[in-house]
Amino acid sequence: MDLSETNRRVVEQFRAGGPVEGMHRERLLLLTTTGARSGRAHTTPMMFHREDDRLLVVASAMGAPTHPDWYTNLVAEPRVHVEVGDEEYDAVATPLAGTDREEVWSRLVALYPFFGEHAAATTRTIPVVELTRT
Repeated sequence: MDLSETNRRVVEQFRAGGPVEGMHRERLLLLTTTGARSGRAHTTPMMFHREDDRLLVVASAMGAPTHPDWYTNLVAEPRVHVEVGDEEYDAVATPLAGTDREEVWSRLVALYPFFGEHAAATTRTIPVVELTRT
């Protein structure tokens, strides 16, 4: 499976406003980050979770040993662009830390057990990121 081709197809289908093949559109957002090395815009489709007024994404990379590129990008440049539902806006990405991260992580794993499986497959702490509209 070519991940970049899959992402390209998902972005195209998402922006067209119809169904997204193999995914739940209502749980999907597009996150555009600025490349840490290239300075170019990179758009990545990903699952999100709403918790009260918070919009959260998880950098699990399915338990890969390293953080996904989109996470590395937003650490270097936290100003991002979000497309969710029928709206889009600029946001600031903030990785959660400390007790806040641990409490949110516990709730996420309870709701989505596959995140616990991802965590068990890696030695890194999986980041949880809040996207705050600017």
